[in-house]
Amino acid sequence: MAGSSPMAAREGSALHVVLVEPEIHWNTGNAGRTCLAVGAQLHLIRPLGFFLTDRKVRRAGLDYWARVNPRVWDRWEDFERALPELGEPFLFSAEAEREHWSVRYPQRTVLIFGRESLGLGPEIRLRHRDRLVRIPMRDEGIRSLNLSTAVALGAYEVLRQWAGPTLPHPESPG
Repeated sequence: MAGSSPMAAREGSALHVVLVEPEIHWNTGNAGRTCLAVGAQLHLIRPLGFFLTDRKVRRAGLDYWARVNPRVWDRWEDFERALPELGEPFLFSAEAEREHWSVRYPQRTVLIFGRESLGLGPEIRLRHRDRLVRIPMRDEGIRSLNLSTAVALGAYEVLRQWAGPTLPHPESPG
């Protein structure tokens, strides 16, 4: 399933972004747009706090939403069984000790984010404690960043590492 290019097509993507029980439609739409930009496959794990057919999801994803084509899972346990086939997981949590940019992301990477209100459930964090990463924040009074912002930070750090000092730039139309 691994692709060799950081800008590889999403089919068979080497980068996967997972939203576990997302609650807010515009965060999911924005995360979907980010996934398209970095060539990642978006996975959504139910329950969702909205309907994927909601125009607010499509609006957040702009005219790109039709291309996002998220893979939807009914339960975390179903997704977790498939996880080894997708790549190495990195779960974002405020309680993690290592920063997301200190990780060397392998060529098959899965970035996992929890719901907006509570993050990842304690049983998931406990089972994957050695895979937790956090986005550092100077103001310790801030619990978290917006979900779609966190997705963008995580996905672009992976892309930066995979691409090296310069990102590939698509050819400009002539």
